Amino acid sequence: MTSSSAQGAAIAGGDQQQSGLDRWFEITKRGSSLPREVRGGLVTFFAMAYILALNPLIIGTATDKNGNLVSGAPKFTDAAQTVVDAAAVGQSIGMVAAATALVAGVMTILMGVVGRFPIGIATGLGLNAMLAYVVAPQMTWPQAMGLVVCEGAVVTLLVLTGFREAVFRAVPPSLRTAISVGIGLFITLVGLADAGIIRPGSPLVELGVGGSLVGWPIFVFVVTFVLLAILQMRRVRGAMLWAIFGGTVLAVILETIAKIGAVGEEHATGWALNVPAFPGWQAFASPDLSLIGKVDIIGGFAPDGNATLASVLTAALLVFSLLLADFFDTMGTVVAVGAEGGILNKDGEPPHLREILLIDSIAALAGGASSVSSNTSFVESTAGVAEGARTGFASVITGVGFLVALFITPVVNMVPSEAVAPVLVVVGFLMMTQVTEIPWNDMEIAIPAFVTIAFMPFSYSITVGIGAGFIMYVVLKVFNGKAAKVHVLMWVVAALFLIYFMQGLISGAVA
Repeated sequence: MTSSSAQGAAIAGGDQQQSGLDRWFEITKRGSSLPREVRGGLVTFFAMAYILALNPLIIGTATDKNGNLVSGAPKFTDAAQTVVDAAAVGQSIGMVAAATALVAGVMTILMGVVGRFPIGIATGLGLNAMLAYVVAPQMTWPQAMGLVVCEGAVVTLLVLTGFREAVFRAVPPSLRTAISVGIGLFITLVGLADAGIIRPGSPLVELGVGGSLVGWPIFVFVVTFVLLAILQMRRVRGAMLWAIFGGTVLAVILETIAKIGAVGEEHATGWALNVPAFPGWQAFASPDLSLIGKVDIIGGFAPDGNATLASVLTAALLVFSLLLADFFDTMGTVVAVGAEGGILNKDGEPPHLREILLIDSIAALAGGASSVSSNTSFVESTAGVAEGARTGFASVITGVGFLVALFITPVVNMVPSEAVAPVLVVVGFLMMTQVTEIPWNDMEIAIPAFVTIAFMPFSYSITVGIGAGFIMYVVLKVFNGKAAKVHVLMWVVAALFLIYFMQGLISGAVA
């Protein structure tokens, strides 16, 4: 074979490889391109990267009923539990950070390759807090993580039996739109809170610090937000990625000069989550993955060694709460991502729905087995979709970002939340535009839609918003004489949500 023939064969082989990649991820079919997918995947990663700093601070610093950290080491050096063992806490944080990055990376890549959908997966906020501050104090950490494994196994079973898909399809189109719009407001609130623009105040929340926008971190948010708005208006490719990069550079410069530091009780104008400082030689580290597999699957049902009716019912209720939150958070996220990217079919469903739900369910199980709490689909994925991501290839890029972060977490943590928050706010705006698809003159539909939209940001919970909207939908149908038109699964889900909202009463009765 001549050199020119060999070169031609090589090019042909490359074309075939590219064609195979395109066919599998449906890049051309969904009107995208590899550069767009890469940009979208990177934006999703940076929008999610805060979990690498936040989850270790939640899971890695909380103690179980024995006063032990998730690593198994005691948090305190004295019996009175007044002197914190800083070395033990630091080690625990590092172990959680490594496992968090690994599970997020692997599961997000699986979502991309198998689910072929642009959604990133990582430890779910809210779920991890519940585990750390509600579940773990009642049992040991391995037992608490065992309950997460049980929840993941049940959700996986629901997918394999087709129940989870059936529930997804039973939701009326108007409520699906409301879920997407509500998530838009929710993610806007998350962005404003992450940047310190909105904070707890009197009577509920307030603007900035004492009603004023003060401090260099807020300045970074404002500059980044204005820059992003201009870039979006001019339809600049990679607008969100450029905005994150520009905001981070500005933040690093300000931190280097002004030594701002992290926010605290006596330092309200510090950086909210990540301090944008150069990590120096600590930028690279070998990950400690010894948390993986430290789980007791059945111990949570008998935390004291003896299974009683009360202990079994309490554990079952905890698993149910985790399951319901995981189940419907994912449904809302899938709807929001698909609607934002215009990749839902005429029935309002994404392609490869079962595969998407299956990977998400397995992620919950994997999170528990790795001692980092349930992993789930991240609503911040809408940021990557707004940047152009349309396929699972973007998720592969996001997943690779998490795997790289295994070794350079300090570098990733240089990106402050104030530089990412503007992206979430703009994505909220983009998702809000779908509100016109709801028939507001039809009260039977409009009121449940409004309840869904309003409860998400005001309760700071996607699950609560969905549950309130579903219950209101069924109630109005019944009182309007249309009970027979309500899908049987909507009745089932509404009943489950009633139990969810009454779990305090149920727990009191069990106790």
